[in-house]
Amino acid sequence: NVRDCAVTRSSGSASLDAAACAKMSQRARFKPATDANGDAVAENRHRAAEAVLPGGRLVTVYQVHSPTCAIVDEPWDETERPHADALVTARPGLVLGIVTADCAPVLLADRDAGVIGAAHAGWKGAHGGVVEATVAAMEQLGARREHIAGVVGPCIAQRSYEVSEAFRAHFPQAENAQYFAPGQPGHYQFDLTAYVVGQLQHTGVGGAQVCWAGFCFSV
Repeated sequence: NVRDCAVTRSSGSASLDAAACAKMSQRARFKPATDANGDAVAENRHRAAEAVLPGGRLVTVYQVHSPTCAIVDEPWDETERPHADALVTARPGLVLGIVTADCAPVLLADRDAGVIGAAHAGWKGAHGGVVEATVAAMEQLGARREHIAGVVGPCIAQRSYEVSEAFRAHFPQAENAQYFAPGQPGHYQFDLTAYVVGQLQHTGVGGAQVCWAGFCFSV
C-alpha cells in the first residue's frame, strides 16, 4: 500500500527551544547538524517517519530550488544527499521527505503502480519544471500520469506574497496573469498555490485527483 503525509508545525516535538518546535529541517542546503539541536531535529524526523510508516526509512535530498528529481532505488546516508528538489521511488519501506517553509510541498502517488513522489516547489523550481520532472520520473518507475493523485500542501498565501515588477517579468505568458493580483504601486500579490496546482494539472495527472490544503505558511 502507498501511504503519504505532509508534516507541518505541531506540538510534541523533541526540539530544545520554542522557536524550533517540531523542527524538521537540517537547513536543507547544509550538512546535518551534530549539536544538541541537530539531535533533536533527527529525533523529530524519526518521529515523523514513524507516523507515516512505522519502521520506514526516511530519505531526503539537499534542496537547491532546482527542477531536478532524484529516483530512489536505494536509500542514501544524510551526508550523501543528492542536490535535487524532488524524489520518487517504487521501493516499499521508504518514506520520502522534503522540507518547505514558504514554498509548496507536492505529494504524488500512483497506488496501482506502487510509485510515490514528493517535490519542493518554490516559484523558481515550479517555474523551472520540478513538477513535470517528478511526474516524468514516476513514469520511469511504471506509474501512469492519468492514475497519479496529487496534493499541494500548505505554503505562503497570495495575500502574504508580495512580488516586484521584475519578478512578474519571469511570467510573461498571458495565461499566467491569473496568478497575480494588483498590490502596492509597482508590486503584485503572487498566488503560488494556484500556480503550482496549475503546473500539476498541466502535467495531465488524474484530473479529479488534484487537490490542495488551504493554509498559509508565511515565515
